[in-house]
Amino acid sequence: MNSGLIAIAAAIAISVSTIGPGIGQGNAASKAMEGMARQPEASGSIRTSLILALAFMEALTIYGLLIAIMIVGQI
Repeated sequence: MNSGLIAIAAAIAISVSTIGPGIGQGNAASKAMEGMARQPEASGSIRTSLILALAFMEALTIYGLLIAIMIVGQI
């Protein structure tokens, strides 16, 4: 019984930590493409900012994965 609850907690941790940054990355990429289409001369700085923002969002996903691994390690 207890190991089942731990497995559910790990599944919730990884799913929540993946859905949020996934939606955020989609929105950020969409807005960056829109900005590059409106101002092609600023595409270099927009691209640099986008890559940096995507790296920070991906770090949140990795933290969720680490927490899920720590939770599963308690089984």
